[in-house]
Amino acid sequence: VLCIGTTLQVFSLLILRSFIVVEVWSPLVPRGKGGMAGRGRGGRGAQLLQALDTPVRRPGQTKESFEAQLSSRESTSSGVSSAGSSVSVPSSQTSSQSLSSTSTDTSYGSRNTPSPPTSAMASLSMKRESPPGSASPARHSPEMSSARSVASSSGSSNASAGGGSNSSGSSKVSLDAPAPLRGTVGGEIPLCANYIAVRATTRGVFQYCVKFSPEVDNRNMRYGMVNEHKDVIGDTKAFDGSTLFLPIELPDKTTVVQSKRQTDGTTVNLSITLTRVVAHDECQQLYNIIFRRVMRTLNLKQVGRSHFNPNTPIMVPQHKLEIWPGYVTSIQNYDGGLMLMCDVSHRLLRTDSVLSFMTELYNSSSRNFQENFLKQIVGTVVLTRYNNRTHRVDDVAWDMNPLSTFKDSSDEEMTFVDYYRKHYEITIQDKEQPLLISRVKRLRPRRRDEAPDASCDEEVKICLIPELCSMTGLTDQAREDFRVMKDIAQHTRVTPNQRQIAMKKFVDSINSKPEAHHELKRWGLELDPAMTKLAGRVLPREKILTHYKTIHVNQEADFSRDVTRDKCITAVNLECWAVVCTKRDIPKASDFITMMKQVAPSFGMEINDPLTIHLDNDRTDSYLRAIRETVQPDLQMVVTIFPTKRDDRYNAVKKLCCVEMPVPSQCINTRTIGDARKLRSVTQKIALQMNCKMGGELWAVEMPVKNLMVVGIDTYHDVRNRSVGGFVASTNASITRWYSRVCFQERGQELIDGLRGCLMDAIRNYHEINHAFPDRIVVFRDGVGDGQMATVRDYEVRQLVECFKHLGDDYNPRMAMVIVQKRISTRVFYRGQQLDNPPPGTVVDHTVTRRDAYDFFLVSQHVRQGTVTPTHYTVVHDTTGFQANHMQRLAYKMTHMYYNWPGTIRAPAPCQYAHKLAFLVGQSLQRDPDRKLSDRLFFL
Repeated sequence: VLCIGTTLQVFSLLILRSFIVVEVWSPLVPRGKGGMAGRGRGGRGAQLLQALDTPVRRPGQTKESFEAQLSSRESTSSGVSSAGSSVSVPSSQTSSQSLSSTSTDTSYGSRNTPSPPTSAMASLSMKRESPPGSASPARHSPEMSSARSVASSSGSSNASAGGGSNSSGSSKVSLDAPAPLRGTVGGEIPLCANYIAVRATTRGVFQYCVKFSPEVDNRNMRYGMVNEHKDVIGDTKAFDGSTLFLPIELPDKTTVVQSKRQTDGTTVNLSITLTRVVAHDECQQLYNIIFRRVMRTLNLKQVGRSHFNPNTPIMVPQHKLEIWPGYVTSIQNYDGGLMLMCDVSHRLLRTDSVLSFMTELYNSSSRNFQENFLKQIVGTVVLTRYNNRTHRVDDVAWDMNPLSTFKDSSDEEMTFVDYYRKHYEITIQDKEQPLLISRVKRLRPRRRDEAPDASCDEEVKICLIPELCSMTGLTDQAREDFRVMKDIAQHTRVTPNQRQIAMKKFVDSINSKPEAHHELKRWGLELDPAMTKLAGRVLPREKILTHYKTIHVNQEADFSRDVTRDKCITAVNLECWAVVCTKRDIPKASDFITMMKQVAPSFGMEINDPLTIHLDNDRTDSYLRAIRETVQPDLQMVVTIFPTKRDDRYNAVKKLCCVEMPVPSQCINTRTIGDARKLRSVTQKIALQMNCKMGGELWAVEMPVKNLMVVGIDTYHDVRNRSVGGFVASTNASITRWYSRVCFQERGQELIDGLRGCLMDAIRNYHEINHAFPDRIVVFRDGVGDGQMATVRDYEVRQLVECFKHLGDDYNPRMAMVIVQKRISTRVFYRGQQLDNPPPGTVVDHTVTRRDAYDFFLVSQHVRQGTVTPTHYTVVHDTTGFQANHMQRLAYKMTHMYYNWPGTIRAPAPCQYAHKLAFLVGQSLQRDPDRKLSDRLFFL
């Protein structure tokens, strides 16, 4: 009986498992709708599997041995299942448009282990598979459980082959196996990146602890005492006051030398003790300091974080500009090992001073001069040419001038005129000019009565003379001048081949200059002469869905012509709308209305005649009065046509239409619709934008994930007012409708404190529309630097997760937080007969990615000039169960969904929507928009 029972149990288990063959995205179907969708939450299939897998005490087996068996099962349940107990499913890499996946409801180790709760800090750790030919160890995600490991290299290579060719073959993936942090979908493409391998010729750097007896508080005195013993420690060192790094090992573990304190002649014993040998891949900070010394030997000046050559400037005299060529460099430990990232950089400077700019601004408009100057100068970066240092302008001291006095480091009181004459031999001409204020935080010495964890940062106010400062960057007026931007682009838009030549020249200059080469050699470092070569993947092209058609995106990821030839998914008829313009703009307004009636029907929009209001003048109060008299409950849209561009008038109209009397509004400059040859194309774009502002949907992409909410977050910083956080969340299954909120924060604060309220409102709105809560939430967070990622993971994620319990005790969705970085220096190039830009959809997720993070680079847009810049995605928290393929495909899909551009953009659409919202509120409204507009893209 026991033999028969055991045999039946084994056969039942095998038969049941043989039927559990799931398609790639089947676990993402809503629970309870067919198949095994309910396994992760205790469905019948999961209960039966658990009952069949539960061990039974055999006849003759002692209680102690049975309990030991149970303990053994529990201790190994978090690991990867054995080969005999894994469930294989076909990995459909043939599907060109579906995000391939395995069952995420059962991806928590062994099937016998119930799914852990996805709490606030629930972590599912993964290891990244090392790239082919790379000896670097696997990377670990900071937010995933240690049970997750990557599939074997043979399995990965088979999957890569299938995904790379887009063939009809399929690879088998275990449901219990973890999701690898490297994707496999897409065709392989040969690439190279602007990274140079750094080879180490020694076994590491020797770290010593230096103690002074008696204690020496002055840091400069410590430096001097250590430098007195070069005969013992050598010429090569790095010392910060207490820790000494040497490329050589001293004979004794503890070396004691003596110095005399110059102030009182006291003998000071220096005890130099070896603490550890630091491996080369742990010395990134030290090596970056060493590399700054190398840059100085090349006669490059450090401005900010980059180094430039002021001796070979590129002059643009017609616009009073000069361009400094240079490089931005950084040594970090990547998947491919220790590498130097190097990119060509340019610094744009004005040849005239800030004082000249003030004079021009005053001569052009003396009315409200101080307010206008503050708006132009605050937040900009200026360069003091006497020492080549940059400063951020935070304020203007109108009550101070160069004749004002201050106390220098020797506590002597002097004027600014005397200070610059004494230290720099500069004579200040204008004695009445106000001073620029720059506030910086500096580290001061810790006092003995302070607690060890007390902050030693203090704010220092630096006063700058406008006459001696040069403005960097471009003003808003210059950015809008086509001729200025065209002339600058001739020098700053560098092609991939030109970047390769510049990098080769840079490495050759280091190796050929004895001082630079010796500085690296004595630390045991060498630079590879060529850029890093690697293999990337090109994701399958997306399909754009309109009302009737399915558009196949071309190689450049541009579908502008196809979108304008078919009806929108949801078109809103414009039945009651108003047009406000001045009397002199009546002909242009009439042409615009006529063209609207011609082009809008092709999108599915029916346009009625608008109510036109003609103004006698273009004063701001005239526009506001006309709008107030026109707005009614059934009014769908207000179109205002401005004769000239004025920020104050635009801000006033937007504040009225978004805050006081909520109604969608469209502001048009007369110059935009003034050219009859471009009127049709311009009107098409305006009509599509107006449709979005009224709640319409233009196009969509295939979205196989069900019950998914996609969130975008960005921040707008204003140095004078509060910063604004923009929050945008999708509200439907096709990710075409959005709910928006804003929250305010104090000056200089990057993190958003009001995230929890925004997300709770968004989830409630999602439930009202879909009658269900989202099962998965993916947050794309923009505007975060490398140093803030840990804070975002620990602080912002906690805010988001804590709000779930307020929506129901049993509600605990799976969530991912993805940091989106656009301002990066990484460049990838296609290796053909010559270097070129890679096509849209190119993904790089190894070699140049971070070893201790879950990240990837995505090239989503096509550029015709210069070099394309990829976008860096870093997953700092993930409990969704998505594989790397899913995250990468989802990010690429979202770059197609920005309704202001019928093509792909650099960042996911929700991030761009959040940016537009935060910018509108921070720049124009300064108040929370009315909630009646929260379900529309009124901020486009």
